[in-house]
Amino acid sequence: MPDQNLEIDKISKRYGDVVALREMSFEVRAGELFGFVGSNGAGKTTTMRIALGVLSSDSGEVRFGGEPVTLETRRHIGYMPEERGLYPKMKVGEQLSYLARLHGLSPRAAAKSSDEWTERLGVEAKRNDEVEKLSLGNQQRVQLAAALVHDPRILVLDEPFSGLDPVAVDVMSQVLKEKAAEGVPVVFSSHQLDLVERLCDRIGIVRSGQMVTSGTVAELSVDSAVRLLVHAPDAPRGWADGLAGVTVLRHENGRTELELGAGTDDQAVLKAALATGPVHEFARSRTSLTDLFRNVVTEPGE
Repeated sequence: MPDQNLEIDKISKRYGDVVALREMSFEVRAGELFGFVGSNGAGKTTTMRIALGVLSSDSGEVRFGGEPVTLETRRHIGYMPEERGLYPKMKVGEQLSYLARLHGLSPRAAAKSSDEWTERLGVEAKRNDEVEKLSLGNQQRVQLAAALVHDPRILVLDEPFSGLDPVAVDVMSQVLKEKAAEGVPVVFSSHQLDLVERLCDRIGIVRSGQMVTSGTVAELSVDSAVRLLVHAPDAPRGWADGLAGVTVLRHENGRTELELGAGTDDQAVLKAALATGPVHEFARSRTSLTDLFRNVVTEPGE
């Protein structure tokens, strides 16, 4: 049996003269949390809608477990759209049961799953409330329940953390990690890059309808500029200004953050720091996802 991976293979989509996707390609492995990031209009939502089957592509293919995604496969996808898609005047419990039945669950199993997920996501007290009467945060929780209520084999979530309070973010994060631990491929987009960096096994950065780069943060950082954190409490401001190949990013309270150009010897920096007095810390800092994103996304989205 092939691995239950979700594959996006050279998907292209055009709207008249506007090219939304240009051979978009990436893979979300079974049991993996994959962060899908890019500027507004970069093509993330279009990609997700094609994976779900809401939109058709002009070319390319979506596969799951090595086979083209079919209508039957799509019954097993849990999808959370960015614009949300709940019936505003329908009661929470009835709505979740209804959606579960649309995905093939029996009435009894659907009601049971609805109860379990509303409890798990902290909205059990709202089961008999109409969706439009809920706070935006609780609507978000119900929308996630709608994506999970049929026990999906694939999860595709568009900005699932948007508008959530910190407690709800923690709950949703834990749920996504649990689903991945069950072997479900999970892909989600988000502009909250610190959250993506913390949660995801791998990340894909999109620009102008194309996957520019993907991998772990560590892998994506390999070719980025080296940064140093130097704590030299007696060092005067400007001590590193004259060093060849060195850019001073920040100096505060004896702590200096530096960026080294290609081929610059960090030992020369250490020698200069020691010349000012004791050095309490001298360490390379890891490039953050925010820094990587800024470096990669150099063009505005379409």
